[in-house]
Amino acid sequence: MLHELKKLQSGTDIRGIAIEHEGRKNLTPELVNVLGSGFAEWLKKVKGINKNNIKVAVGMDSRLSGQEFKKALIEALIDSGCNVYDCGMCTTPAMFMTTILEDYSCDGSIMITASHLPYYYNGLKFFTKEGGCEKEDIVDIIECSSSIEKSSTTKGSIKEVNFIEVYSRILVNKIRKSVNSSENYERPLEGKKIIVDAGNGAGGFFASKVLEKLGADTEGSQFTEPDGNFPNHIPNPENERAMESIKEAVLKNKADLGIIFDTDVDRAAIVSNDGKEINKNALIALISSIVLDENPNSIIVTDSITSTGLAEFITNLGGVHHRFKRGYRNVINESKRLNEEGKESCLAIETSGHAALKENYFLDDGAYLIAKILIKMAKLKEEGKEISSLIDNLKYPKESKDMRIKIEREDFREYGEMILEDLRKYTEQIDGWQIEPKNYEGIKINCDKENGDGWLLLRLSLHEPVLALNIESDIQDGIKKIIDKLTPFFNKYNELDIK
Repeated sequence: MLHELKKLQSGTDIRGIAIEHEGRKNLTPELVNVLGSGFAEWLKKVKGINKNNIKVAVGMDSRLSGQEFKKALIEALIDSGCNVYDCGMCTTPAMFMTTILEDYSCDGSIMITASHLPYYYNGLKFFTKEGGCEKEDIVDIIECSSSIEKSSTTKGSIKEVNFIEVYSRILVNKIRKSVNSSENYERPLEGKKIIVDAGNGAGGFFASKVLEKLGADTEGSQFTEPDGNFPNHIPNPENERAMESIKEAVLKNKADLGIIFDTDVDRAAIVSNDGKEINKNALIALISSIVLDENPNSIIVTDSITSTGLAEFITNLGGVHHRFKRGYRNVINESKRLNEEGKESCLAIETSGHAALKENYFLDDGAYLIAKILIKMAKLKEEGKEISSLIDNLKYPKESKDMRIKIEREDFREYGEMILEDLRKYTEQIDGWQIEPKNYEGIKINCDKENGDGWLLLRLSLHEPVLALNIESDIQDGIKKIIDKLTPFFNKYNELDIK
């Protein structure tokens, strides 16, 4: 049992194949039930919550296996003596808020989701009042799950709540108060057409329960009905097909703004009225502009693959750009660490769209991110400006490319580390290439004007047997120049798939 559970840990989450696919299935209702008991035990033994009425909230996204997993979790929690709030269809950030809001004040919460992964996956995310569980917490929960001794605990209770309604009201009130329109306090988005693409995930609520309440016209919104088959496109702002779909919808409906969420709404991106994608570096620039206007000189923590143009943009606004490791929890924890040292950091954001603001418990919340953008949009409307005007000065690289090089070896991590060390030595032989000294993962190499005019970053994937290669250049065919110098190096390794 312990071995099975350990294989399901993916960083700070539990993830596995919940619907049989290609003969594989490793996450079952039985294992979910065990993990639910383990979470209750962990709250008691490790977190020291020694009371008779431990409260735990449970929610899920639209995945096909969600209902049976929710049933298994709730049964385990009730058998462990917990009083359970069944939140039904919800979002990951909302589930954290069940631990914060006074009317609920849960000791823990569990979200059933596998984020943007294909329909046959599912998983669990765990929260306490301190935030999302860390890797070490998941290890402890698994340990508790595998060593529970059944006792005669008095059974807990269950209460169904429409928590997404509660959460929506928080967002609506936040936007109304922040815009504080003297002309139309209740409906500050009146006269704006704003459409939502939820990809049939859990984010469809945002159109009806937030935007329409604020006066926006949401006609043209698409895929807002939950459907765990994800029949239209993967709910993922990083997915090319998904972004093309929302861009087409914005232009077709002559919308002022398009919003796209991932499955469980901890990530988001937008499309401007002219169909321009505001995602990745552009999205970071946009929210950085808003944050730095409110918090001058703040440190903005991003992951390692952000562009040179973004760094200049943040610096020109008076901010401090701090590149750190990939992984949304890495950037969030780094931002928290800086604040603990007395260095103000009000935003941690990864290029994938995970954005966490200090003002919102450092919770990576796609809906809150969009709320901040809508507030600014409403204020700019009074000046006759579009939201995209905030990033008019953002410089884009001439070329950029992301590649994934598969490592065809069992001991992929050791092999990958060896390649990274070899690249460090190889770089010393290349004219015009220099290793970036201030770098937190992999190897970043700066290339001068004659040798690519940009940079490359080679790093090991967080979870897969893959070397991730990111390249940026400010000249035509600069990426080709860089790759031409890299190819002889990669050709030395027979167990890399460099096709």
